[in-house]
Amino acid sequence: MLMQLLRRFLRPYRRDLGIVVLLQLVATAASLYLPSMNADIIDRGVVHGDTGYILSTGGLMLLVAALQIACAVSAVYFGARTAMAYGRDLRAAIFHRVAEFSSRELGRFGAPTLITRTTNDVQQVTTLVLMCCTMVVTAPIICVGGIVMALREDVALSKLLLVSVPVLSGAVGPLSFA
Repeated sequence: MLMQLLRRFLRPYRRDLGIVVLLQLVATAASLYLPSMNADIIDRGVVHGDTGYILSTGGLMLLVAALQIACAVSAVYFGARTAMAYGRDLRAAIFHRVAEFSSRELGRFGAPTLITRTTNDVQQVTTLVLMCCTMVVTAPIICVGGIVMALREDVALSKLLLVSVPVLSGAVGPLSFA
């Protein structure tokens, strides 16, 4: 039922959701790129005493960090705007549906229940949409990007991920359901 509601009421906001995904992709890519730039500063600048390289790469890091911040803030803005519009549309649909109820149906459900449905329940679903626009979109991008970055650094050492990720998932997974 929830998936049908999400699909139906988020359909008009596909463009905004696409913008959120794109902005999250850029912000996450920038976040994953910063440690490599820091390593380059140490490996090429500090080791060789090349102050010019340190300053130029440090300046580039500042630009990448500014891009990351701008994209992350914009993604949250578009995500929040989409979530609020979704909540508005869902509340309006519930209100119009309740307005069609007969007196008998209104008596059966009761005013407190209907008020809860149009306020608190819609707020919970709106919060879910916002969380999906921020964390749920970012998590797979970080996962794939982290694996790519690990493989780029050292393929042999990256095989450790094949063991560590399932072990961590097995250890943390049951704790999240407790």
